[in-house]
Amino acid sequence: MGYTYVVLGAGRQGTAAAYDMARWGQASRIVLADRDLEVARRAAARVNEMTGIAVAKAAQVDVTDLEAVERLLTGADACLSAVPYYYNLGITQAAIRARCNFCDLGGNTEIVRQQHALHEEARAAGISVIPDCGQVPGLGTTLIVYAMELLDEAIDVYMWDGGIPQNPRPPFNYLLTFHIAGLTNEYAEPAVFIRNWEIVTVEPMTELETVEFPPPIGRLEAFVTGGGTSTMPWTFRGRLRTLQNKTLRHPGHFAQLRAFYDLGLWDTRPIRVGEVEVVPREVFHALFEPKVTFPEDRDRVIVRVRAVGKKEGRDAEAWVELIDDYDEATGFTAMERTTGWSAAIVAEMMARGDTPRGAGGVETFVPARPFVAELRRRGLPVTEVVKEL
Repeated sequence: MGYTYVVLGAGRQGTAAAYDMARWGQASRIVLADRDLEVARRAAARVNEMTGIAVAKAAQVDVTDLEAVERLLTGADACLSAVPYYYNLGITQAAIRARCNFCDLGGNTEIVRQQHALHEEARAAGISVIPDCGQVPGLGTTLIVYAMELLDEAIDVYMWDGGIPQNPRPPFNYLLTFHIAGLTNEYAEPAVFIRNWEIVTVEPMTELETVEFPPPIGRLEAFVTGGGTSTMPWTFRGRLRTLQNKTLRHPGHFAQLRAFYDLGLWDTRPIRVGEVEVVPREVFHALFEPKVTFPEDRDRVIVRVRAVGKKEGRDAEAWVELIDDYDEATGFTAMERTTGWSAAIVAEMMARGDTPRGAGGVETFVPARPFVAELRRRGLPVTEVVKEL
């Protein structure tokens, strides 16, 4: 017996997720829904052509019409939201009313915490609600848990992650592979870490460092951005002394983007320019997006985790790493594979009943070892090393 999935948002990540569901998720029916019906039709046709199975169907829906969303989700086994984060709280409530398991790509920790507050309602409905299931947070969250599980006790945990171009183009040395609003939200919002056993807020675009990778990657720079730890600081408070993540970019990117932050170009409060009011962040989007959008370029995703603690009574560290490149066979970018596919894995776990009922974080609701096994089954290369210090 197959499962019925609904994917809200038929863009890059939604299409990748639907492909995963069709190929590995025992899908009997996948509804790809978008406010633009033609976009949904193209996505469904691509999934069906790639898999050779007429399993994906297109639908039109405006996710702000929550009654329509609820009708669409009724009877489905699981829903994945691949629309911008600010719609997800309302969609979560509609999913609970429809008694449909729900996950999303997240993007804003405060909204995620409001979703977690719906735990009792979700449990009463007999479903799982697991927000923030993209690349980071999401896949990276589970790789952190996996690294911690490789030790007997983890005390300090560090993650470095990023989506970068394989061949960077000046001046920004960056390739946009997801919605630009998600990028500026990460760059502009403070990070929440654990340091010295306490939850702390850290200013974004700070604490620049360099990180070495084997060829052909070489040296990258890493710095603080917001959102990557999601709800882990609250979950692991009192258990970890350190929990932090930094974003990886090609050298030179940080200095340029830090200037935009200092200038206030990521502010969301309107300002008056002559006779009109403009939102600085919207101006930045309009100017920056064309400078970093190159559809023909190939991308790379890196997630590196280091957990330090004890193993068999001795000081030890566990390194877990995933490095994935654009897939020539399917045409999916590394960001689509590590975001859309990883979120689809969670949706498939929920449909099978492999996750707890209620609402909670990836770090507590997604079983790490089975998740990593699913990544490897898809050819996403997760490596691990445990060694004494």
